[in-house]
Amino acid sequence: MTDEQHVEEVLDTIGDRKARLVLAEISRQPRSAKELSELCGLSQPTIYRRLDMLKEHDLVVGRTTVVDDGNHYKRYECNFNSTVISLEDSEYDVRIYHEENLPDRFTRLWDDLQRA
Repeated sequence: MTDEQHVEEVLDTIGDRKARLVLAEISRQPRSAKELSELCGLSQPTIYRRLDMLKEHDLVVGRTTVVDDGNHYKRYECNFNSTVISLEDSEYDVRIYHEENLPDRFTRLWDDLQRA
């Protein structure tokens, strides 16, 4: 996949009204697909399709939650702080600034040092 294809896919994903509804809800707090379906007024299959689109571009992350009776389900949360879309010399560029927790930052730093 070329960079141009990637940019178009990200723009298409962000441009999807239903995907934006999902992002808006999980930006407030992590939610299950069932909760998202109820809050957004969309079917669960539609929610899962949008979550798949968003996960493909690393815009959301799913984390498994285990309840007291041993059952489990996924809660989805936003995986970025901001997105910048720029246009220069008739070409679009999309930059997504991801949230990064401290352990992940140290792991990435350690990996970079090992490669050096």
